[in-house]
Amino acid sequence: MRHLVSGAFWLWIGVSGAAMAQTSPVVVELYTSQGCSSCPPADEFMHSLAQSPDVIALSLHVDYWDYIGWRDTFANPQFTQRQKAYAKAVGSRMIYTPQMIVGGTSRVEGNNPIEVANAVRALQDQPSPVTLWVERVGDDIVIRAEADPPLTKPARVQLVRYLPESTVTIGRGENEGRVVSYTNIVTDWQVVGDWPGLGPFELTAPAPGSDPVVVIVQSEGPAEILAAARLK
Repeated sequence: MRHLVSGAFWLWIGVSGAAMAQTSPVVVELYTSQGCSSCPPADEFMHSLAQSPDVIALSLHVDYWDYIGWRDTFANPQFTQRQKAYAKAVGSRMIYTPQMIVGGTSRVEGNNPIEVANAVRALQDQPSPVTLWVERVGDDIVIRAEADPPLTKPARVQLVRYLPESTVTIGRGENEGRVVSYTNIVTDWQVVGDWPGLGPFELTAPAPGSDPVVVIVQSEGPAEILAAARLK
């Protein structure tokens, strides 16, 4: 399945957001946990997603499985709160692992590569309302954005750092004894600016170190992701 899905994504030709995003890559957030027995297939699927230049695949490890007996080595309560905020935004009281949020709007419970692929394809067909420029200058990231026409509601500019890959031997819990490889593991997710979307946006944010950087412009809610760009 990995090779078939990866091949399908690679057939979609688009612009990688290395320095500027006009046709924006689609952000796919996976909410996962090392303590969740149904998560490893979704974790493997993320490896395929991450191969596409048209997709920014991000793994966010939640902490609400830690009580079962294995403390997720990448878990962050901030990511649990982000997942809960997505649920609240659509009037839901339930959160799941694994769960993928595509483009900030499409919710896919469980490991369903076809549904995720369809959601990515649908968003690729929509023009981005925001042009986003991202540049690394020393230990800083310079972010510029413009909206044409102006946005009708405010947006948040977020800076994300991630670890490209890591393999973990799980010693306890539902996945005891399994060796699982993880892809694009989010280590930090910060709001660096609020943007009314009426005029140009420009900001310089610190981003020291060698970990890749993703900049995401997203409607408040959290809701639809308007633009995203990545610097490796």
